[in-house]
Amino acid sequence: MKVMARNESKLGVDFGRVINGGSGLPGGDTAFLSGGLDAALRTPAMPDVFEVLPRLVARFDGQVWIVSKCGERIQRRTLQWLDHHESWTRTGIDPERVRFCRRRPEKADHCAELGITHFVDDHREVHAALRGVVPHRYLFGPQREPAPDGVIATPTWPDVERAIIASMTEPV
Repeated sequence: MKVMARNESKLGVDFGRVINGGSGLPGGDTAFLSGGLDAALRTPAMPDVFEVLPRLVARFDGQVWIVSKCGERIQRRTLQWLDHHESWTRTGIDPERVRFCRRRPEKADHCAELGITHFVDDHREVHAALRGVVPHRYLFGPQREPAPDGVIATPTWPDVERAIIASMTEPV
């Protein structure tokens, strides 16, 4: 029985409502998306992200990318938030490993180019685009409907960690 080698595995993670927890504030994502820079920088991280993500970065031998859909203004704000929260130091993600796109389905292009094997996102549209591109997909956060076929529901970061570890010990 062969298990997936660490160096063959690469993780992709969405930013909004996956790393950044802006939706947990009054007004939802508006503090991050529409408010001023100070309000955006005060938006909290998702619970447990700074505990779990460093362990996943180690498990993936540093092969972890943030892949986010946004325009130029939110792209700058995302990078400012990541810097402000010392995310690079706290998670071990290389600051050069951030990709942005303008439409959610374009995340599939980044994943194909990078060889991403595992992806965490809170949008079904992204998971539909990743079908056939990324073998291990995780629908993050509380959802109103069950996860689509081939996608594992992971409401919390500890759930993400358990599901990913299980996938990496399955026979390939």
